Amino acid sequence: MQFYNTTDQENSLVHECWDLCDADINSYPLAKVTRRFNFALEELVALILLADGTWQYDDTNHTDLPIGTGTLVEAQQSYSFASEYLEIEIVKVKDKDGNWATLDLVDDRNFRNVPLEEYFATTGMPTHYDKEGDTIKLYPAPTATAVTLASGIKVHFKRTADLFTVSDTTQEPGLPSPFHIMLSYMAAIPYCMTYKQDRVRELERKVGSTDKRSPFYGGMKKDLIKFFSRREGDKRHILKPKRIQYI
Repeated sequence: MQFYNTTDQENSLVHECWDLCDADINSYPLAKVTRRFNFALEELVALILLADGTWQYDDTNHTDLPIGTGTLVEAQQSYSFASEYLEIEIVKVKDKDGNWATLDLVDDRNFRNVPLEEYFATTGMPTHYDKEGDTIKLYPAPTATAVTLASGIKVHFKRTADLFTVSDTTQEPGLPSPFHIMLSYMAAIPYCMTYKQDRVRELERKVGSTDKRSPFYGGMKKDLIKFFSRREGDKRHILKPKRIQYI
């Protein structure tokens, strides 16, 4: 379904949210609805990123792949990346012959006797990288005699969703279509907590929870996580015997 379709309300998630609340654009302004849709979308993306299998999630509204390239600088070790990159997955560096090499992740806490900067003191072809906040550190630092500096680093990453704006009309959430309706329910809950408290429990039950301790365990959230945990359709799933312990 589309986010806010003013000509076809049957295909409008915002109108569904208003119907769930007995609200309209005056009592529940579009700017406030949009904000809460975005909160809900980011919450679901966080759940998905923790649950997805070998086929990684990415919002289908992004017009590019979750891969970024950058230029290396002679003897420069640190390279920053945008904050919307939620998780770095793979870092590659192009050697002097134009071939990509995948770097190994390293943690300086594993180098207690000799600091990383000293262990990889000589510049050359990077073989390892470390992450600190929004910065990647290459070890050793690159040199033009060993790497291709221009567009010489490539990063595969996970990123946040493409969020809605109040001017969006036909844009659809970057989620599988059976789960679009979740955003309407999740955006309805905060409004109903103030104005329609008798509806909150049923809305929360419908949305559900992935926490087994919650009284709302199950629902659409559990179905969403199950979907992303098992969606590698071309991957063969093998049943494994479980050992039975006799006491």
